Amino acid sequence: MDFNIVTLGCKVNQYESEAMREDLLRHGYKAAEKKDFADLFVINTCTVTSVSDAKNRKLIHRIRRNNPNAVVVLTGCMPQAFPEEMNQFTECDIIIGNKERARLIPSIEKFLEQRSPLLDIPAHLNQDYSYENLSVSSFGEHTRAFIKIEDGCNRFCSYCIIPYARGRVRSKPLTDLKAELQNVADNGYREVVLVGINLSAYGTGEDCDLADAVEAACAVEGIERVRLGSIEPERMDAPMVARLAAQPKFCPQFHLSLQSGCDATLRAMNRHYTAAEYMQIVERLRSSFENASITTDVMVGFAGETEEDFAASMDFVRSVGFAKVHVFPYSQRKGTKASSAPNQLSPSVKEQRAKQMIALTDRSRREFLQSQVSMAEEVLFERLRHGMLEGYTKNYTPVRVHSNDYSLCSQIRKVKLTEACDDYCIGVLF
Repeated sequence: MDFNIVTLGCKVNQYESEAMREDLLRHGYKAAEKKDFADLFVINTCTVTSVSDAKNRKLIHRIRRNNPNAVVVLTGCMPQAFPEEMNQFTECDIIIGNKERARLIPSIEKFLEQRSPLLDIPAHLNQDYSYENLSVSSFGEHTRAFIKIEDGCNRFCSYCIIPYARGRVRSKPLTDLKAELQNVADNGYREVVLVGINLSAYGTGEDCDLADAVEAACAVEGIERVRLGSIEPERMDAPMVARLAAQPKFCPQFHLSLQSGCDATLRAMNRHYTAAEYMQIVERLRSSFENASITTDVMVGFAGETEEDFAASMDFVRSVGFAKVHVFPYSQRKGTKASSAPNQLSPSVKEQRAKQMIALTDRSRREFLQSQVSMAEEVLFERLRHGMLEGYTKNYTPVRVHSNDYSLCSQIRKVKLTEACDDYCIGVLF
């Protein structure tokens, strides 16, 4: 039986899909040659917004329409967050949550034997801190491997459904992490990215923390770069930053989640820091790492956000000088506290504020890229496309070099950055 896995959402979902792919291959299933047609489809969903749910439904309809006889498995965050709605998804044969993907193969085999729909979504329990035993050995043809080390979130931001979809914070044991890191290094990966739902919380309730995970990754022979996925400001204190800075393989790129630069909005969001505290962390990172890049997410149009609140957020974002910002308008999410908050803003106001914030952060992006010009940086080349080698510096600046030498892919080479374009730099090989 051949299969396709379709993934929506974050790097954690991508990791979990890769783990399921390897599990299916170990059990004799074959990867389909065509992405739109297969005997078996596994749909790994995202549910961070209502727009995500709409994408999930559209995808399910298309897959079933094109593959009327296929076995369709629905998994991921959407069924876990809204199990009471899963009886509506009659186009799916198997629906499982994201708590125990080890049930995937047994569920498929049971369905093939009985040919009756299966619904299996064990609930996340508050006292359940067991970490799902997943591992990967490769990530397709990419030069970097994403390694999930943490799951769940205890923060309960007022706009976010993810704690209900992912449960409480759990962490991958260091012994398991070290074995997985060695495995991907043995398969030729030069860079690893440690990811999680609330990555900064790695080791909560245990005798380890995020710096231990970074140190374990940096100790693996063959891995030359270690970087972090999105992190929350929590735990980025001076001792943590000092330990990260002591690792030569560690990449000085920090996607430090902000959401708003206005203290009143941060309180309404149930974010546990102020703009001043966030800035202190940014300054600590910049003083501890040479040529660090700080990227972030910013939400506009949150419930109750006044013109003054938005102006404060704009001023703060301008003052930080981010290397890149993902800007998005607030979207009401069923099941969250903010969805029923008063003073919801109109779509037109949210759209206008998003345009203003994007214009500001686009300028900040251009200024950051221009600041990289004339620097000599090591670039890990990932692909050759249209006569250009493409790769990233340690601080995740995208770089393109005129070349047709495919042998340089997966190599780290010194590059002189000579020009800044809209979203990347041009360079020449030393």
